[in-house]
Amino acid sequence: MVGENLSIPANDLPKLARFAKENRIDLTVIGPDDPLAAGIVDLFLAEKLRVFGPGKAAAQLEASKIFAKELMKAEKIPTAAARTFSSSDDALRYCAEVTMPVVIKADGLALGKGVIMAHDRAAARRAVRAMMEERAFGDAGRRVIIEELLGGSECSVHALVSGESFRMIGTARDHKRALDGDRGPNTGGMGAVSPADNWNAERENEFDVQVMRPLLSILSKRAIQYHGLLFPGLMVTDNGLRVLEFNCRFGDPETQAILPRIRSDLIPLLAASIDGKLENLQIEIDSRVSVTVILASGGYPGKYETGKRIFGLERAAKRPDVHIFHAGTRREGGDIVSAGGRVLAVTALSQSIDQARAEAYSAIEEIHFEGCHFRRDIALPLSRK
Repeated sequence: MVGENLSIPANDLPKLARFAKENRIDLTVIGPDDPLAAGIVDLFLAEKLRVFGPGKAAAQLEASKIFAKELMKAEKIPTAAARTFSSSDDALRYCAEVTMPVVIKADGLALGKGVIMAHDRAAARRAVRAMMEERAFGDAGRRVIIEELLGGSECSVHALVSGESFRMIGTARDHKRALDGDRGPNTGGMGAVSPADNWNAERENEFDVQVMRPLLSILSKRAIQYHGLLFPGLMVTDNGLRVLEFNCRFGDPETQAILPRIRSDLIPLLAASIDGKLENLQIEIDSRVSVTVILASGGYPGKYETGKRIFGLERAAKRPDVHIFHAGTRREGGDIVSAGGRVLAVTALSQSIDQARAEAYSAIEEIHFEGCHFRRDIALPLSRK
């Protein structure tokens, strides 16, 4: 057994802290974004509990897209041109004059779904009304950003951060749209390939100089010390890198593609971030490629049914270099059933993208549950998309 699930809600911060204290937990790693935004790290530190993740002030990078945008503007970090709005009337007027297409983003946390691409004015107006008037994403849509739609390919970077020091641990190219061919609504992610096949040494240097160093510098100037995992989502454009968003935790599904490639023990890496000892850290990375494919419930990211019995997990897990991560499952008696929108992540490692894709999809053929939906074009090389 790898671990034990607890019936403590992720937003019940006092109960989580009490459990960690009573059970003498040596290290807590915060996964979800909501507890970070609510200040779970600050609470754990106040209780003298060892914890991996940024404090509430630093977690604003993810919890408020407007906060992140203002920081980037102040430090001239490359990102999409944008306007922010607190009034739906003002946002709707802007939709009537801005050049289309645009991207409309809810300011707050929306489970990775608060981003809508609008290719015409009618779609833009619908998105604004859904977020600001109908509150489709709750308070997350109280304020919105309307920004230019960037062209290019997406890339995600996972970096351990300790103050103004950081160490990259991996890159991934993910697929956010629900359907093949990058169609359909945005999701939390339908799959990823690591290392990203649109990344190179020149882009890594650009990322270092133009994104990470100025970002960590301005946080430090504002007396915000960042300790934890920082995961910028980037667009690789013809004019260089542009920051799409910041995430303050291990990102899903990129983590499922990146972590199997880390050969080093993960715990000392997390401890080095907490203790400010990243500079001399040695990180061993598997040279092989990993491909992760998400198996989702039918209808995701919209309405979907749960409680569907899942078959074939044991057979799929016996395949060499295949890892199956449970995202939205639960036990019912002796069965494992679906319990969320994104149900499973199937990751395979091999010597090339094509081989890793083949292994991942071969493992998926062993798995069945009613309504199972997954993209069939995850990790296709960019030249073939």
